[in-house]
Amino acid sequence: MPTQSHRFATLVFLACALLSPAARAIHAEKTHPPRPKIDALPPQDTGFLNRRVELHGVTYRFQVYLPEDWRRDDGKLWPIILFLHGRGERGSEGMWQTQIGLPEAVRNHPDRWPFVIVMPQCPLDAHWTDPAMLKMAMAALNQESAEFHGDPNRTYLTGLSMGGYGAWELAKAHPRRWAAIAIASGGIFWSYDPDRWQQAAVLPAEYARAIGRTPIWLFHGSLDPIVAPRQSRLMFDALKSTGGNVRFWLYQGLLHDCWTRAYDEPRLPLWLLAQHAPAAPDSLAEFLMIPLYPPVIRLTAAQLDAFAGQYREPNAHGITTIFRQGDQLFEKTPTGELIGLEAESPSAFFRPGDLTGARTVHIIFERNSAGATADYILRDNRHEERWLKLSSPAAH
Repeated sequence: MPTQSHRFATLVFLACALLSPAARAIHAEKTHPPRPKIDALPPQDTGFLNRRVELHGVTYRFQVYLPEDWRRDDGKLWPIILFLHGRGERGSEGMWQTQIGLPEAVRNHPDRWPFVIVMPQCPLDAHWTDPAMLKMAMAALNQESAEFHGDPNRTYLTGLSMGGYGAWELAKAHPRRWAAIAIASGGIFWSYDPDRWQQAAVLPAEYARAIGRTPIWLFHGSLDPIVAPRQSRLMFDALKSTGGNVRFWLYQGLLHDCWTRAYDEPRLPLWLLAQHAPAAPDSLAEFLMIPLYPPVIRLTAAQLDAFAGQYREPNAHGITTIFRQGDQLFEKTPTGELIGLEAESPSAFFRPGDLTGARTVHIIFERNSAGATADYILRDNRHEERWLKLSSPAAH
């Protein structure tokens, strides 16, 4: 005979069976609440992001850059760069290091830099060559690489000035970690440790042997008074003699800031992306002297007169006057400043006074279908804009 409890259970079962599908769904929802959707996570912010890393109980603020199309759920591995700033960007706020060098180049041309970029900051009382700071930089790289899908076969190292000192140390200590290395205004003879120069006969070879054939691109200003260009020359010679893979660009006439031109070089990010670890590239030793100014050519008076006129900027407010005086073309800016222009081709000129590091301003004249000058393109290291020709200027 069924017990009373058995009869009750049977009645409950029959009642549930008679429920409509909608009622059963409501019942199930009450007893088993739905699990949260994994894809309901908020989208990842991109651009320059505030970050922190903790090492031995100390918290360091820094920045990471994520390209606009970075996604957390696409399974894509990203090329990743560790960037070490110079002495003037030290601090603890975590942001000052994004003002110059590679971060500035990324702001100017984000399309050129499809990388995750880790930008740690060295405190004011320290240097990148301090062992604790090198560990902190690597800890930041490891942390961001794990979270933001850094590709271990496309991990790159770069630094400028004091950051170049640190980059050489990390290149020597972790030569197999890097697919390629770019160093601007750096060296292995630290300005705050002049006694290291006493080892000039042996130190470059030690670094070269440790680094092997990891591809390295060096940049330096020929008149650098802070970090002597001899530093890059010694490392170039050492890597060359040991069969390394090294190119060295010496910018003629530049002082300490060669990094603006270096990071603005469109071929640099392409060169980085072409390098993959653990491939061992062939030996290479390339040295180039890069002129401060483009080669100047002389044009006839008639050629120069063809460009003379008034040109209006895109917002239709400012007017620039182009005129010839003797055998040279001049530009009178909307603020009244007079600037001499030098010809680099029959239709392209540059402003010599603007070449303080990398910011070369070019003016490229364009003609209409009738062959008359119609406008010019004003181009610098950041952008370009078109100025339309209005009329011929008054005689000068």
